[in-house]
Amino acid sequence: MDTDEIRTELADAESLLGSTQLCHLAYTGTDGTPRVVPVGFWWTGEQLVVSTAATAPKVAALRARPEVAVTIDAGGTPEQARTLSVRGTADITIVDGLVEEYLLAARRSMGEGAAAQFEAACRELYDRMARIAITPTWARFYDFGSGRVPRFLRELMER
Repeated sequence: MDTDEIRTELADAESLLGSTQLCHLAYTGTDGTPRVVPVGFWWTGEQLVVSTAATAPKVAALRARPEVAVTIDAGGTPEQARTLSVRGTADITIVDGLVEEYLLAARRSMGEGAAAQFEAACRELYDRMARIAITPTWARFYDFGSGRVPRFLRELMER
């Protein structure tokens, strides 16, 4: 998939990338078995940023094998179902204190007072955090209600 195709898919999924939905991060654990974990995220316009404790097991796993997959899903009925699937490479930076995108993501779903309390609690909890920046190498957006479905389903429906 070329860069323009990736950008188009991500632009079409703008509502999901700016939402308060969790994403599901898939990666390979240090024992070689697959993992999928729900995590908060922030879209920078170029990368999905996920944050965690610097000592979290996924940090070591992603350093060893940075290839990941991410999904963001929304909609409670088949007509409302939308999904963004992304494959990419994770780059990890350990930062002192809090990852700024972690706070930005949290503020999307909180009022001003709750966000201030959340930030204060996090500053007490985290001395350092891992900033996991995922650069998409492939992306596909599906909107089932509008008929934007995976090719194999479209081919089945056209038979």
